[in-house]
Amino acid sequence: MRESHIRTPHEVVRGTTMDDFTIYDLERRVDARAASDPDVSYTRKLLDRGVAQCAKKLGEEAVELALASVTESRERLIEETADLLYHLLVVLKARDIKLSEVETVLGARARQSGLQEKAARMSG
Repeated sequence: MRESHIRTPHEVVRGTTMDDFTIYDLERRVDARAASDPDVSYTRKLLDRGVAQCAKKLGEEAVELALASVTESRERLIEETADLLYHLLVVLKARDIKLSEVETVLGARARQSGLQEKAARMSG
């Protein structure tokens, strides 16, 4: 059995199978498609509509994910999660934010309990 492990961008190797596909691969794909012609790239079309439209689409996907988590099959929930992650990366691209920046925040938050972290955000 293959051990599950979230890999850093430094561990990602080009030409991997889909079993090895990571969110970093998706981030690179969003970056590449952002540079493509809008006639062939859905990502480019979304970005050309602006961050508000990208955010709207992210919100729609979040609602679909929430509904799927209650009413749909496990497989459908996984598919909706994939859609949400893609649209999240598009919004981050629209705002010129890298996934590694989000990871930095998550790492800092992981050093304290969830309740402590939430209290610190509420007071600050």
